[in-house]
Amino acid sequence: MDSGLAELDARITGCRACPRLVAWREEVARTKRATFAEWTYWGRPVPGFGPADASLLIVGLAPAAHGGNRTGRMFTGDRSGDVLYAALHDVGLASRGTAVSADDGLELYGVRITSPVHCAPPANRPTPRERDACRPWMISELELLRPTLRAVVVLGAFGWQAVLLALAGAGWDVPRPRPAFKHGARIMLDGRPRPLDVFGCFHVSQRNTFTGRLTPAMVRDVLRTAADCAGLPTMPSKR
Repeated sequence: MDSGLAELDARITGCRACPRLVAWREEVARTKRATFAEWTYWGRPVPGFGPADASLLIVGLAPAAHGGNRTGRMFTGDRSGDVLYAALHDVGLASRGTAVSADDGLELYGVRITSPVHCAPPANRPTPRERDACRPWMISELELLRPTLRAVVVLGAFGWQAVLLALAGAGWDVPRPRPAFKHGARIMLDGRPRPLDVFGCFHVSQRNTFTGRLTPAMVRDVLRTAADCAGLPTMPSKR
């Protein structure tokens, strides 16, 4: 399984299926942001991050232009990642609470992070067609994780719809009509070798975290509940 997931990740990084996304991610990598002028940007599709035997999957939206598109790792080097990795560390699912580069030594414990779109999109808004073009990658990732996967946390409505489509494609029984997204949503999907719990959480975007719509405590609560369903040990709340 490990080699299969590594091979999938390598194939993802070479994808050029969506001309708009290819042009944008490469333009951002050339022009850069002044703050990161000394960086050599990744500028390619960003693969998932985390162990191949993960029992908990966290799904975002797409890499940030100057985050994952710069560092080459999901939620690494941007404000959204600051919130997510701090919460993962607080509940005992990550070795550290910061993520600055792909070689910073960060480890995830029983958790993998991915997204339904692997390229940074303009204005952080992939199109439905781009989402659909990327779906086979997510279906393949879910199939490879199936032996150990027990829970999924989805960040935001875009990811929620994309994940439910991919889960159906990977063989889980997704109700129709598909359940609506909301923060705190929880559904259980039948499938083999076991049912799968899917949780909804507001996205850890600045729009949500800066306005207080989503607080660190809210993120920790969802992660802790999902980790419990996934059979992962967590740390007790300290705040």
